[in-house]
Amino acid sequence: MTGTDWADWQQSWDRQQEWYMPDREERFRVMLDMIEGLVGPKPRVLDLACGTGSITDRLLRRFPDATSTGVDLDPALLAIAEGYFDGDERVTFVTADLKDPAWAARLPHDSYDAVLTATALHWLHSEPLATLYGQVAGLVRDGGVFMNADHMIDRATPRINAAERAQRHARMDREKATGVLDWAEWWALAAKDPVLAEPTARRFEIYGEHADGDTPSAGWHADTLRSAGFGEARVVWGSPSDSLVLAVK
Repeated sequence: MTGTDWADWQQSWDRQQEWYMPDREERFRVMLDMIEGLVGPKPRVLDLACGTGSITDRLLRRFPDATSTGVDLDPALLAIAEGYFDGDERVTFVTADLKDPAWAARLPHDSYDAVLTATALHWLHSEPLATLYGQVAGLVRDGGVFMNADHMIDRATPRINAAERAQRHARMDREKATGVLDWAEWWALAAKDPVLAEPTARRFEIYGEHADGDTPSAGWHADTLRSAGFGEARVVWGSPSDSLVLAVK
């Protein structure tokens, strides 16, 4: 036993993420609504680039009979996820690099009712992301779903984009003055924690500093998913900066 309060770390991560995305819970709610409507309340789910398991946590609270496989490469976030879900037989975690062509071979199942991801794949550039979508299509059963909620920027609307960014950053500045932790500050705390210090150091060896990919538009995501083998794909939720794209096999 480490004595580490994994629930506190989980909540701390959620609070930090909510500073960037105050509508984070709304996108999760819509994601789970679509799960229930399309594959039912007992899904086998792949939580792709799962981080601390935020999606899995909400999935199991709403659907107690669901099961989840979380896959990620980040040793620190996986440590929190594994500690938080310790003893829950519904949850399995796999360490894998999504840019490794053989990453899916590490999974415990060949197919899933749903593959879900949020605020994670924007660090991939378009070409490897399209490759990943093809791999995901091979993991989703017929009638199953894939959902990605992330930053999706339409570069055909530069004035709208600039106004959204200005408003978002003004809000963040106001909230920052109240003591909210940002991404860098959260990681600085993790680096000082006796249990998380070592996996945090390994995390930065793997990733370096955070860098975004191309962040293509929601239309690009939908088109690419259809090209990858999904029968339907479109936006089912959106904010001024982010979209949730749903694809049905």
